[in-house]
Amino acid sequence: MAGPDPYLADPGDLATLLDLPADDVRLLAALRAATRRFRGQVRHPVSLVTDDTVFLDGSGGPVLRLPAAPVLAVRTVEIDGTEVDGVRVRRQSGLLLHPGGCWPEWAEVTVTYDHGYVTVPEDVAEVVVDQARVIYRTDPAIQQVTTGTESVSFAATAAVGVTEQWRAAVEAYRLNRGDDS
Repeated sequence: MAGPDPYLADPGDLATLLDLPADDVRLLAALRAATRRFRGQVRHPVSLVTDDTVFLDGSGGPVLRLPAAPVLAVRTVEIDGTEVDGVRVRRQSGLLLHPGGCWPEWAEVTVTYDHGYVTVPEDVAEVVVDQARVIYRTDPAIQQVTTGTESVSFAATAAVGVTEQWRAAVEAYRLNRGDDS
């Protein structure tokens, strides 16, 4: 399996904003952190993954949901080790429709497929760079500064909040919305 790119944005874009070299260790760590945060909130890697194999439980219903989308290609589908032909796929939502009616309950469905975006969408890259910039500039070790009689406190968790633009991008790319509590 070829895994996803470690970053959802070009380190050079963040380097330009911070006036740093693109290989700066802290810059790359901030970009990795923002990428992990975005992927965690949307519940899939976003960027291209090829030959990914997943194991799903048969649902007893006609549809199974793959854990990542968009689906670029479904290579194989097996039910308890026997290959199934004629499976239909909804590429954007990652839904598989069983060709004969229903996926058997208590069966293991193995799917090998390619998913994600060959080029990360620009709105995703933009919010990841923005979040990485904030992460880079926030020093969680400093919580209070005192000079003479003046004291200022910083709330590190508040300093690394999210923007409305971030929320909109997460909502647009998030999968499996039905399991929100």
